[in-house]
Formats: sequence, C-alpha cells, structure tokens
Amino acid sequence: MRGLKGKNVLVTGGASGIGEATAVRFLEEGCAVCVLDSSAKARTRVARDLPELSGVIDADVSSMEQVHRAFAEAVDCMGSVDVLINNAGISIRHGFLDITPAEWDNVLDVNLKGVFHIAQTAARHMMNKGSGVILNTASTAGTTGYPHYADYSASKGGVIGLTKAMALELAPIVRVNAISPGYVLTPMQRAEYTDAMLDAVNSKIPMRRHAKPAEIAALFAFLASEDAAFATGHVYVMDGAETTGGLCSQWAHE
Repeated sequence: MRGLKGKNVLVTGGASGIGEATAVRFLEEGCAVCVLDSSAKARTRVARDLPELSGVIDADVSSMEQVHRAFAEAVDCMGSVDVLINNAGISIRHGFLDITPAEWDNVLDVNLKGVFHIAQTAARHMMNKGSGVILNTASTAGTTGYPHYADYSASKGGVIGLTKAMALELAPIVRVNAISPGYVLTPMQRAEYTDAMLDAVNSKIPMRRHAKPAEIAALFAFLASEDAAFATGHVYVMDGAETTGGLCSQWAHE
C-alpha cells in the first residue's frame, strides 16, 4: 500500500486474532509496530513469534490511567503513533435474560469505553503532530441483532456512532474509519462455538466460510494507507455478504 512504509502503528488487542494478523500485515508493509494486550500469555507468545515488533505493551484499555501509560510507552518505543488500530475487545455468549450487571459492565468497559480511552489519547497526540489515522474494530453485530450477544451488539453499535462523530470533529487532520467484520475465525470465536455451530453459521454465509483474520488486516492496511486518503467517517463491512441479502441470500443457494 502507498505511504505505509516507515509509519508507526499501535495495535490494541494485538497479541491474537485480528489484532495479531493486523500487526503482521503492517510489519510486512515496512511499518514499526507496537502491540498492546492485557493477556500475559498472549503477549509472551506474540513477542516470541514476532521478534521484529517494536514493543509489546501490557494494558487494560478500560482503565484510562493504564491507557495513558501504555500510549506513552508506545511513543517512547517508536517516536510517535501515526496509525491506531483500535481493536481490543471481548465477548461473552449468554442469553439476554441471563446477563448480569457485572458482565454488562465488563463488555461495555472494554469494547466501548476502552475504544474511547485509546482513541481520545491517540487523537490528542495526532492532532498535536498534525496527522494520523484511527481505525476502530466494530462488528456487524453493531447494526444487526445477534442472539446471545446483546451486550456485545450494544457495545459495537456504540463504536460505530463514536467513529462517525470522531471523523467529523477530527477532520481534516485525522482520518477515522471502522471495519465491521462478520464472522471471523479467531481464537475468541473458536472458544465460543462448537464445530457444529461453526458449520451452521457457514451454511448461512454466501461465501460459505468465516473470514480469515488476515483478510480483515488487509482492509486495515488499505484504510491506513495513502490509497485511502479521502476515506473518513465510514464503516466498512467485510462479512462475505452475510448481512447483504438476509433470507434472499439463503434462497439463492437452494
């Protein structure tokens, strides 16, 4: 992609799944990359597997204090942050009637408050230096209801609204977009779904499979590049046409 080589990139939730694949892609593009993750086990593994990373940083994005410290560490490692991949997130599969207040708070604290914390911190840094790109990970669950994920859907709907508001306020200095993946075969997804459940989902997706994390990473790379210099304020869906046709997409294969 044009204009990525030499950029400094921070990826939250960067030690597994979409975040790790995105870190790999930006390294391939010639960027300096720091990953931020709250899992000690995942940080140890990614530091071993990707020794070319500029830094592997411990932080819980739901804490603004930890975010400020972690962002300062990323700046120390790379000199600045040109691109933020705001990807850290969690999900809990449970029925709406069974969600506890603690579970609701946990999901919203990471998936929405955490996105705000790191986005605001990065935006202040980027506005001061005169340029930057912030890319948030949303989800098709933020615009389409999914059973057993009410809190997750609420959090991702918030990310979508936040993305659009940020883009208006930060233009023309900082570009802000989001990617809304559909089903992606990540460790988080694999932990919540049996093989039979995965097969059932795949049968309803016109592409007949989950996305690969590297495919989402490729879209992040494009949106961060100069090839997307006029792209801001939008949410880009990558879901294999899952949400495009609803029942019509299923009928087409019968």
